[in-house]
Amino acid sequence: MSMTRLIEDIKQVWRGEQQPSLVWSCLFAAGCLLIATAIRYGMAHLRPDVFFTPYMPAVFFATAMGGSGVGLATAILGAALGLALDFGNGPVDGARLALMTMYLVVAALVIWGVNHYRGLAAKQREIARRLTEEEQYRKLLVDELHHRLKNKTSTIHAVLHQVLYDQPQVWTRIDQRIRALAAADDLIARADGQGCDLKDLLMSELGPYGHVRFELNGAPLFLPAKLAVSLALIFHELATNAGKYGAFASPRGFLQVSWTTEGDRLTLTWDEAEGPPVGQVGKPGFGTKLLKAALSSFDGRTETTFLPSGIHCTMQCRVPPS
Repeated sequence: MSMTRLIEDIKQVWRGEQQPSLVWSCLFAAGCLLIATAIRYGMAHLRPDVFFTPYMPAVFFATAMGGSGVGLATAILGAALGLALDFGNGPVDGARLALMTMYLVVAALVIWGVNHYRGLAAKQREIARRLTEEEQYRKLLVDELHHRLKNKTSTIHAVLHQVLYDQPQVWTRIDQRIRALAAADDLIARADGQGCDLKDLLMSELGPYGHVRFELNGAPLFLPAKLAVSLALIFHELATNAGKYGAFASPRGFLQVSWTTEGDRLTLTWDEAEGPPVGQVGKPGFGTKLLKAALSSFDGRTETTFLPSGIHCTMQCRVPPS
């Protein structure tokens, strides 16, 4: 086995990515004991009464690599070597036995601590593995749903084209909206992987309602992937509500969206005007809960007010670094 391969194996074992064999662990522990004995021999020229301290690192590394059993065996062999090998011609008296007892107690604490850490690290690695698998499954599911949505949009587009073949003016208006909806879906799917600009995200959601029906005011702002998806859900909910009951449901209705940034904080306002009169507000549904919860992971909040002129919504959140 080459030295490079040996070093790589040691790194993988240290990180917990590979479980060493018992033979490998014992050989590693023997190497640690050998190095500790050599260090003790060198220290004996300065302090001949240092019997057990050099073996403590050997116990630590042997436990980290091979587990508590190997660590315990290393501690016992270190104590035996400390008693048997005398580099300073000193007697095995009560003081050396007391030092050995202290060494074994400290070694036991080291073994327990390292083994406890190994257990926690193993749990963290298992959690990380499951999260990675779940993220891969979620991405696969989202890609499949996006593929099916594109197929359904294409089918609806083809069916309407056949039905409205002899009504070109009506078909032209519907065709543009269907294409705009498909473009919005594509942008959101791309945003889930790499993020997008805030204005592009708003244009994709509001474009199907006609560019003369809304105004966007704000500087270019790139949104990281997760924040872009969260805001896309909010914009879709607000735009859908505006199309059913708000500004886009009235011929004279108009929407103004403005945003500003201060440091890493984004403040965005959604103002509808000239929509149908706002009736009695019902119980909070899924949309209301979505508006309140979508930005919580970005230290954000959403406040919605139902004014006679239309909905007024204020969103504030932190924009993570890209």
